[in-house]
Amino acid sequence: MVGSSRRSRPVFMAALLLVLGSGAMLAGAFGFQVFGGLAPCELCLWQRWAHAGAIAGGVLALALSGRPRGGALALGVLALLAGVGIAVFHAGVEQEWWEGLASCGGGGGNAATVEEMLTAIEQAPLVRCGDIAWSFLGLSMAVWNAVVSALLAGVVGFVATRRR
Repeated sequence: MVGSSRRSRPVFMAALLLVLGSGAMLAGAFGFQVFGGLAPCELCLWQRWAHAGAIAGGVLALALSGRPRGGALALGVLALLAGVGIAVFHAGVEQEWWEGLASCGGGGGNAATVEEMLTAIEQAPLVRCGDIAWSFLGLSMAVWNAVVSALLAGVVGFVATRRR
């Protein structure tokens, strides 16, 4: 039993790191929105979902034991890596390397008539995925998200596979 708990400690620590790291990323995103007044675009919201998936995988890994714990952790890391992909795509849209999604430019939502659509467009804040709302050291929030998420995935993977 003692050997079993020693083997699972790195996975436990990795899961905790995954939950705290992605939790901090989500808290930062919501902080920029609430306190900084930066409304998220469609791709920003997708990146948040990836962090939510990473947190869910980490929480599940904390709650389980044995092989399922490692599987749940792997799912959390995969969600984080999907977020890296979304963030890289978002950065490419910002740099005009490729086109964004149709939903990245605003729209009329579920309007049934032209008048409803125009009203919805006028009242909705226009948040385009290609606009850089904030940057630090010349890197946009999407780029920082990709960098930090990739580093977090690497550290979580390293911690989970190290031997005690």
